[in-house]
Amino acid sequence: MKTITIGIDLAKSVFQVHGVDAAGLITVRKKLRRAEVLTFFASLEPCLVGMEACATAHFWARELSRLGHEVRLMPPSYVKAYLRRQKNDAADAEAICEAVMRPSMRFVPVKSAERQGVLVLHRTRELLVRQRTMLINAIRGHCAEFGMIAPQGARRSAELIGQVQAADAAVLPDLARSALLRLADQLDALAIEIHALERQLMAWHRQDEASQRLATIPGVGIITATALAASVTDPSLFRSGREFAAFLGLVPRQNSSGGKDRLGRISKMGDGYLRKLLVVGATSVIRRAGDNASATGAWVRSLMERKPSRVVTVAMANKTARIAWAVLSRREDYRAPAMI
Repeated sequence: MKTITIGIDLAKSVFQVHGVDAAGLITVRKKLRRAEVLTFFASLEPCLVGMEACATAHFWARELSRLGHEVRLMPPSYVKAYLRRQKNDAADAEAICEAVMRPSMRFVPVKSAERQGVLVLHRTRELLVRQRTMLINAIRGHCAEFGMIAPQGARRSAELIGQVQAADAAVLPDLARSALLRLADQLDALAIEIHALERQLMAWHRQDEASQRLATIPGVGIITATALAASVTDPSLFRSGREFAAFLGLVPRQNSSGGKDRLGRISKMGDGYLRKLLVVGATSVIRRAGDNASATGAWVRSLMERKPSRVVTVAMANKTARIAWAVLSRREDYRAPAMI
């Protein structure tokens, strides 16, 4: 029997494979060590291979595609519906094999190594920014114990460090000063590393057309543009801008039944990092809405009159996501809507 569809459950060391033929009969069900995966698939005729879009999935998708197989990645939450009873590697591989054949299944585009590298830059920068926040909070907390306070904001932390350096020994003991100055040195080192990562992102932005188009959208800066361009490699997988906004979790969560629509807070599904960037960018647009003479500014001001500011911010983020999808799909720069 010829295997035409295979589901593979990815892991660190031991992989589970489940294959069926055209009639749906099982042709292969076995475990593979990591070193055996490519050898096994190289011995097969080209077939459809399904796997969950989890860690290492894009790497294996690129490797199996080079062997001539058609590889499709699926969100793990969509595959879960096809899992029967107990969860184990064999059952997971069978569920993946079943799910990849469904005509209504949604698939995740395979990212190139270059775009994954850009996302690694983003994740690394995000980690360093969190560490910087932790250091600033630690410095503020320790200094407050000795009566040294500075205004809020990461940029005002330099004032606090200046107070530490100039404080008298009677106010700040030498032991505390030496510890705080060590934290300040780490803070300076993190600032240098974050700036270096941002320069790399800027260099990639200048050579990527999609990222440059996205940066023309109000509220979308270099960080958001590069993240969107690296994450959304094929906008045609989304039928509309609303579907893309729903993918990012920027639409209300539904609990509707019996013809009655019950809408709650936003679903917060999908990529939380992209959603956060869009909301932060939307916040900057909202703050400048008073001086914005465009149709978008008028729309924001009308919403602000009857809705809370955070609700308007999320609505603006939803609108930005739809615009981003249109810019990526049409391969055009953003054009501000004219006032009616």
